[in-house]
Amino acid sequence: MARVVIALRAFLAIVWIGLSIPATAGGPSTPHPDIVIANPGHCIAPAEEMRRNHPEMLKHQRDVTVHAGTRGAKVSLNSCIECHASHTNGSVLGTSENFCQSCHQFMAVRLDCFECHQPSPAAVAPAALARGRP
Repeated sequence: MARVVIALRAFLAIVWIGLSIPATAGGPSTPHPDIVIANPGHCIAPAEEMRRNHPEMLKHQRDVTVHAGTRGAKVSLNSCIECHASHTNGSVLGTSENFCQSCHQFMAVRLDCFECHQPSPAAVAPAALARGRP
């Protein structure tokens, strides 16, 4: 019986907290990072799908590129960089306003793509140069 009472109290507390959180006109308020999209409207998928699935899309394309040698596909890190690189500094990194860095900082997710890959269409990553690969 005590477990039922504890579970009921926990449920009511969760419901109370949920009701006390203000909602906006469009539904419950979910925080999003403040990002600037350099070339809006040309993405390969809707924003919500990209937010959730871009790591898997990039990993899949990485495997296709590495194992099958397919380059220039619709889903590729270079394609993303070409569209999302800032018009200010030409990169997806550098400041909290740059596309990749802003989201990854907001979500506290390690952004390690650019340890090997270039963060801008014209730049070459230092780690790649050290290995002799531009």
